[in-house]
Amino acid sequence: MKFIKNIFSYILILFFANVSAQYFPKNGNKKLNQKAEKYADSIYQQLSLDEKIGQLYIVALYNNRGEEEIQKIRNLVEKEKIGGLILMQDDPEKHITLLNEFQAMSRVKMMIGIDGEWGLFQRFPAAHKFPWAMTLGAIQDNSLIYEMTSKIAQDCKKMGIYWDFAPVVDVNTNPENPIIGNRSFGSDVNNVIAKALAYAQGLQDNGVLASMKHFPGHGDTNTDSHLDLPVVSHNLARLNNVELAPFKELLDKKIGGVMVAHLYVPTLEKKSGVPASVSYEIITNLLKNTYHYNGLIITDALNMNAVAKKFPAGELDLRAFKAGNDIMLFSQDVPNGKALIKSAIEKGEISENRLAESVKKILKTKFLLGLQDLKPINPQNIKEDLNNASHAEISEKLYANAITLLKDEKNLLPLSCSKTYYYLPLEEAPFQTFVENLNFGTTLNLISKEEISLIPENSTVIVGLHKDNSTAYKPYKISLESKNILTELSKKQNVILNVFGSPYALKDIDITKISTVLASYENNDLSMKASAKALLGKTKISGKLPVIVNENLKAGSGIEK
Repeated sequence: MKFIKNIFSYILILFFANVSAQYFPKNGNKKLNQKAEKYADSIYQQLSLDEKIGQLYIVALYNNRGEEEIQKIRNLVEKEKIGGLILMQDDPEKHITLLNEFQAMSRVKMMIGIDGEWGLFQRFPAAHKFPWAMTLGAIQDNSLIYEMTSKIAQDCKKMGIYWDFAPVVDVNTNPENPIIGNRSFGSDVNNVIAKALAYAQGLQDNGVLASMKHFPGHGDTNTDSHLDLPVVSHNLARLNNVELAPFKELLDKKIGGVMVAHLYVPTLEKKSGVPASVSYEIITNLLKNTYHYNGLIITDALNMNAVAKKFPAGELDLRAFKAGNDIMLFSQDVPNGKALIKSAIEKGEISENRLAESVKKILKTKFLLGLQDLKPINPQNIKEDLNNASHAEISEKLYANAITLLKDEKNLLPLSCSKTYYYLPLEEAPFQTFVENLNFGTTLNLISKEEISLIPENSTVIVGLHKDNSTAYKPYKISLESKNILTELSKKQNVILNVFGSPYALKDIDITKISTVLASYENNDLSMKASAKALLGKTKISGKLPVIVNENLKAGSGIEK
């Protein structure tokens, strides 16, 4: 555990190692655990078979698709007695109003979850956006990640959310991965483990369940599972050393949930084309029996084409439950799925004990999270609560600590207030904030591509590759025009290259003739502000590259300055 830097963290690890293998609150104790088990047993006995099966479902709540869509969810809450909701777009105030209504209708309070990997902004544009996991992967002080997710947990609870489907613990070894990429802490297994643990503990110490994803490892795929079924074809040795390694290391650290991916892994599942999310071999035999994990196991969204176009709706739910999942996420046909599970139980295909295992686990977790005492939430000022100066302060600190100096051969940094510099922005995204903040400490001339010939020879030219990162999935590749400009500039000028985007952008850029290269990871106001301070020497540069970019830029590269 390389990231443990103080006695508090050490005591925290010891605490978690001595409690129940299921998730347990930071201030929990054996007596509380016993109360949770008693509560789960009592409620389970009171529920009808139909209500028990309803607990196995978490469905999506959108409030931007019209009243008809909301009424469908209202019907599922009222008639199907579903166990939870995952919040999607769009308006937080409206979501709170709906949650207050739906929770009041529920005999057993619902578990409300969200994909909040970079905070609630992932689903609510009004909320604050924290850095991508790739950016966090460059940070050397993991207590900053703990601080970030503590804040995310506070935001979640203000929205009535008690389960954040994060962190991503996939080891991203494939630069062409279309769906993980920026969502991964990187390509180094130990770094992924340390970052994920800090991330999960920040959530759970503040009363929000975490969920590692995507088991058994989505980091080396070139297919988006939203569109089709990816195949991970590595042998067992490779899987154990890379894909499975973070899960194996973290499964006994009391992280409350694991999300299972829609992947076909032939080494682990011998039946051709069977996705992990419906694989008894992978979920029950490997995750539960071999790894002894007994936290909540949830499918990835069942509306994703990797499985949705392979199995009929409803039947997919049955397959997922038989495989060993506790919760089916994003079912496309809850009534039919429930009916099929109920029929399988009545026929003896699924035992009562199997149902009790999952439902009691769900009920116990709800008790430990305090859902039995849930009160209505006041939506007043929620947008300000989710996005204010306290959020920005944390984010800027994170961006500052992530900035990575990959080379500085001519010692051009920090910039000097007595020198004149030229700034050339390339690629497609905004750059003004960076220029404005550099101007606070130096003389800077902003130039365009058309004005390059006017720069005096042997000047220092700062080039910013400003990539669009309005979503985590934007392409990182740099245009041929930008590459050619860099090549020509480096022949006559001293070039400082700053990448405001994925470090994979450097994969096929020749930086041998470029004196100074930095990775700032993202292109937004806070990252640009942090980058300007770093170049001016106002903050220390300490980040390390989280991924293997190419044979010359390895994970762990980075100069402190």
